[in-house]
Amino acid sequence: MDDFVKSRALDNLQEIINKRAVELVAFCIMPNHFHLIIKELEEGRLAVYMQRVLTAYSKYYNTKYSRSGHVFQGPYQVVHIEDDRQLLHLSAYIHRNPREILRWLRRENEYFWSSYQDFVNKNRWSGLLVPDIILGQFRNNNEYEEFLKTSPAKAQKEELEYLNNL
Repeated sequence: MDDFVKSRALDNLQEIINKRAVELVAFCIMPNHFHLIIKELEEGRLAVYMQRVLTAYSKYYNTKYSRSGHVFQGPYQVVHIEDDRQLLHLSAYIHRNPREILRWLRRENEYFWSSYQDFVNKNRWSGLLVPDIILGQFRNNNEYEEFLKTSPAKAQKEELEYLNNL
């Protein structure tokens, strides 16, 4: 890729970041659903953002698989996060979600379609993913990873028993 193309791509990325009305904080894309933590920067813009994301994905999916009509079963669900405790639990729930897929059980940190690895390693998405509201509550990324490992979110029965006996 020549320098002009790289420069133009960086300019486009920066323009997107500067104009956005929401920030993507965390995500996990599963085979049949997805979870997002989104911080609304401008009131009332979450609905617009979600409509754009869902419409774009539906168009992509229907084109790829030569189909038409609805892709999603129903409207998306929104939960307003009330405090930091709920935010941290939700981030653990999202990042541990790949445990539902047997081959990713206890390997959710390797699941490509999640922001887990962006939280504990290098952020692959640059300014498009903004995890600071969560990571800022920990001294470092390793402390966040330890928090995830000991979280009861999405824990299996034997893990819950172990955690309760600590």
